[in-house]
Amino acid sequence: MGLIYANIELINGEDLALARNHYLDANEIKRLQVTMLVDTGSVYLCINETIQEMLQLPVVDKRRGQLADGRIVEYDVVAPLEVRFKNRRCTTSAMVLPGNNEPLLGAIPMEDMDVVIIPERQELDVHPDHPDYALLSLK
Repeated sequence: MGLIYANIELINGEDLALARNHYLDANEIKRLQVTMLVDTGSVYLCINETIQEMLQLPVVDKRRGQLADGRIVEYDVVAPLEVRFKNRRCTTSAMVLPGNNEPLLGAIPMEDMDVVIIPERQELDVHPDHPDYALLSLK
């Protein structure tokens, strides 16, 4: 199986809350369409500094992560961030990769949105057993 990419909408979660409470017009919500690498080997959502700046996401933490080559690095964590794909959404935090590194859609937001990789089509899609709603495992 090759690399799989998906078109994901990223939205500033603080803007959504302000709009819900009528402090911000809906057209002022910062949002961005991003082509992300679907990476089941990555646990978290990872964006880059360019995306963070465009969405004006606040840093809420610093966390360490281990790269594929074994190095341990510390990155900023931003939140809240709403992630949307087709008829699914989740709210999460994201690790901020330096510069313009490729953004990654990791396992936690994928599971939260109940999306799966379809190997035959090499694409991300909503779970075929329940395409109209996300079904989360609560056990």
